[in-house]
Amino acid sequence: MLSTIAAISTPLAASGLGVVRIAGEDAIAVGDAMFRPVGKESLAELGGYRCAYGRVYDGDGDIDEAVATVFVSPHSYTGEDTVEFSCHGGPNVLRRVLRSALSCGAKPAGPGEFTRRAFINGKMTLTQAEAVMDIISSRSEQAGKAALNMKDGALYKKITAVAGELTALQSHFAAWADFPEEDVPELSPEQMRCVLSSSRSVLKKLIDGYDAGRIVREGAAAVIAGKPNVGKSTLMNLLTGCERSIVTEIAGTTRDIVEESVLIGDIPVRLFDTAGLHETQDPVERIGVDMASDALERCDVVLAVFDTSLELDDNDRALIERISGRPSVAVLNKSDLPPVADVKYIEERMPECVRLSATEGSGIDEFRAALERVLRVADYDPTAPLMANERQLDCARRGLAAVDDALSAIAAGMTLDAVSVCVESALDALCELTGEKASDAVIDQVFSRFCVGK
Repeated sequence: MLSTIAAISTPLAASGLGVVRIAGEDAIAVGDAMFRPVGKESLAELGGYRCAYGRVYDGDGDIDEAVATVFVSPHSYTGEDTVEFSCHGGPNVLRRVLRSALSCGAKPAGPGEFTRRAFINGKMTLTQAEAVMDIISSRSEQAGKAALNMKDGALYKKITAVAGELTALQSHFAAWADFPEEDVPELSPEQMRCVLSSSRSVLKKLIDGYDAGRIVREGAAAVIAGKPNVGKSTLMNLLTGCERSIVTEIAGTTRDIVEESVLIGDIPVRLFDTAGLHETQDPVERIGVDMASDALERCDVVLAVFDTSLELDDNDRALIERISGRPSVAVLNKSDLPPVADVKYIEERMPECVRLSATEGSGIDEFRAALERVLRVADYDPTAPLMANERQLDCARRGLAAVDDALSAIAAGMTLDAVSVCVESALDALCELTGEKASDAVIDQVFSRFCVGK
């Protein structure tokens, strides 16, 4: 039997309201032991889905005014009896209310324990539980929509549909092998290929869409790179909307990496303004150039800045060659000045090029559109079934590999037993994705990401 648990479910900071949640078999009894309602009814008498106004207290006296909301099993977030106290959001008040609940018999909740219980009690699937954390941590409108869509079960429904087709195939294999006297018809290779190819198509589409979804959810790391004095710091200030980087006409002003998080369009972007890439004998500047080079290797996208008012030099060409094949946007800066650079040379070698004046701000809309294209989020659909994390991606990849193995076994003319083994492996991977066959270690790893109180 699960114990009764309690936790602060809102951020521990000064605010208008704060919530302490208690859930478990004795939640209502614990609530009654620490709450004095204004009316005559106790929380036990109140019934579910009703609220009572009163005061929460402990051994030292009254703590605060509060509204107690009662939820009765199984119709609550966790599927258990639940009491939530809404009081003023001062950290001291919330801590005292929590301590009072613990002194009345509740135990401290662990990270994500309320949501874990919702999963254990069948209130949500594992993918829906993961979506809860994505809703909490979403940093853009698109990310919020995608997380809510996943919480509504879009991915679960898609995966279970694939698993259903494979299960039907596996059942036919079993019936054919185990009950020969029933004259179960043997599936033709073409019939098996049809089912497996359909499953493969769905899994491949989900896997291919993962990176775009990750960028929308987690954001992109973007390095602003280029030789000294091409306008990298001016671009940084334009994108952040403030004087984040020092801008002077003296080359080499930026030596450390300057970081800032912004929304560009609806994409969360972590910007890194770096030292100018060039050969230098200055030991301090050399450190900055090395740091810029390291950041260039780790980022999701490179914003390569070129000064179009000057001829291209070896540093410009070296940068173009270095980032060849990488997601990148060429920022043809200083478009407000007469053009001198060989822009065609850049355009022929870079996937996206934008003419922009970082000083005047012209071209910024075109820049946003180019960034969305290069990150492959321009056509992102937050209502489509999408995978939310590496765990789900790994399961889908293993499922796809097993389906491919089954198709290869059919093509090689192998026995149905061999095909069946591959299909069973695919089903195991998909059931792990949805949580139907997930190990305790996997479940622990999922909920370790959660905050206490959710």
